[in-house]
Amino acid sequence: MIKDLTTIKVIPSATETLILEFVESDLDTSSISTHTDDTVILSSSSSEKLRTEPWPKEFNIPQFSFETEGQLEKGNAEYTKDQTRLTPTSKMLSDILERLAEKIFSYKAYPSDADLSDVAEALTRKHPCLRQPDSFNESYGWKLRLKTKMSNYRTQLKSHGLASELLVNTLKSKSREDPVPKPAKNNKKARRGEANYYPQTSSENPESLELERISLLTELKKRNNEKTVREKMARTFEFRRKEVVDKKPDIKNLLERWPGLFQMEEINAEFLRVTAVPLLTRFMAQLDKHSPQLLKIIRKKGGTTKAKTAIILEFLDQDADADIRRECILKSLIIYLGERVEDLIKEYMISQKDEAEEELQSTTMALFVFRDNSSLLHQPRDIGIIMNEEIYSGVAMVFGLCYALNMEYPRGFRFTFEALQKIMMELDFNKMTSKIRKLNCELNTAQ
Repeated sequence: MIKDLTTIKVIPSATETLILEFVESDLDTSSISTHTDDTVILSSSSSEKLRTEPWPKEFNIPQFSFETEGQLEKGNAEYTKDQTRLTPTSKMLSDILERLAEKIFSYKAYPSDADLSDVAEALTRKHPCLRQPDSFNESYGWKLRLKTKMSNYRTQLKSHGLASELLVNTLKSKSREDPVPKPAKNNKKARRGEANYYPQTSSENPESLELERISLLTELKKRNNEKTVREKMARTFEFRRKEVVDKKPDIKNLLERWPGLFQMEEINAEFLRVTAVPLLTRFMAQLDKHSPQLLKIIRKKGGTTKAKTAIILEFLDQDADADIRRECILKSLIIYLGERVEDLIKEYMISQKDEAEEELQSTTMALFVFRDNSSLLHQPRDIGIIMNEEIYSGVAMVFGLCYALNMEYPRGFRFTFEALQKIMMELDFNKMTSKIRKLNCELNTAQ
């Protein structure tokens, strides 16, 4: 659905709305391999300040001090022999919690209860001598200790003036926006698995970064200048991200100040910087990976779901290319989750352009598709997304823009975008609604 579309051009319309369309290039998403995900890296001049990995599916317990490791090795041997549990000394306990806190913070500053449960279970799995038979799943006590430790660890970092993502939530910082700030209100922190939701302050002063932003506007007007644009976008990431989170500018304002952010390549790059996960490669690879099982699940469903997906799925039995197959599967997924495809994907014939333009002017957010005929087997003539009266391209790009611009997911598609985030992109996967958890279990049954 996003084949050959990478750059946005701006076209003034008769109304106040700006219409953005993608210009063709050589990108072909049908050739994206399920193995290309690992080759993408963070390309930022300040990447040493950014987290480079999202929260792991399996938490790797770090190495503790030499003394602690020795006691744990001895304790694990005794536990294997006669189930004797080790009671850590205060020094040993302090070492374990300190190392774990550092490791947790390397992924996120505000871990959820589910995250801490993962860590506690990983700890007692690696070191069974630390299991607590009188607590839930023999690791609940460690979870409570970790929760207290992380709170103290954040306080310690704030007292030293470290970590912008913590300092922004102090009462002093909040008082600039709220005359009566509250400690637990309006905290700026990751809620969708962002690794770098509020990145560390750049060593450069804001004035020099503003000059860099202005310079970037000039560079964008030059031909064959992608490398320079890419470098400047990476260099100004922290400056731009804080503007997005703190000031919450509207789309039009962002388009004026950061037009480079609306190029497909830069949406990918910004998503990678924010989440430490590559957007298109992960999205396409995971969709392809889950497609066979997802089709089985959808085809088993009866009632209106079966009736609505029957016509769409017919195209999969014909000679459909990779992009068309993905389109059919995404549409079927939306229907399966009980949401209305026609509210997100609006399809028109080329002959209906005038009618479509009038309807799209009053649409808050939707994917529009123009075709020569009604067959899904032919590539669309034009594709885009209207988001707050602006037009972009592709479901993956909408998802990426929601992260890049710190925007809410489109209304009416709560479950669709939760599935894309937590199943396809594997971001913040520890917390799922019951509907998405059930789908995830069914998908993984045959894995």
